[in-house]
Amino acid sequence: MKAIVVYLSTSGNTKIMAEAIASGIESKHIDVKAVSFYDVKIEDLNEADAVAVGSSTFYYRMLQPMEKFMNETLASTNPKGKLGAAFGSYGWSGEAPILIAEKMREMGMTVIDPVLRILHKPTDKDVQECKRLGVDIAEKMKQRSKAPQPQGAPG
Repeated sequence: MKAIVVYLSTSGNTKIMAEAIASGIESKHIDVKAVSFYDVKIEDLNEADAVAVGSSTFYYRMLQPMEKFMNETLASTNPKGKLGAAFGSYGWSGEAPILIAEKMREMGMTVIDPVLRILHKPTDKDVQECKRLGVDIAEKMKQRSKAPQPQGAPG
């Protein structure tokens, strides 16, 4: 099982969140990468069983490059059925993670609710909350991998 945490961070706050989420996933022995969306590789997205995406909010939206990433790059990998999570820091309104989660659902991903939104720079308590999201992602990945065969399936 593999997970990837992709982020776009203007002031470093969303990056702190991404690294903490990845740390939580890794603590459950899942192979994970936290990468800036500038450095993400299509192969990593294709191989991932779970994709967490984070963006700070700018004028009530996710950042334009992240919107393009969601609509073009992530969408091109056909992520239907994958586990998704959305997160981000904000200064005023904090809509970006909500919009990311909506876009993931439109692509057919199973999104972990609620989205994780943190005001300004994450505090120690906030970082622990990010790690908890990572643990939740990892546990859901493990549950999905152990899911029983559908009724009527040979086995």
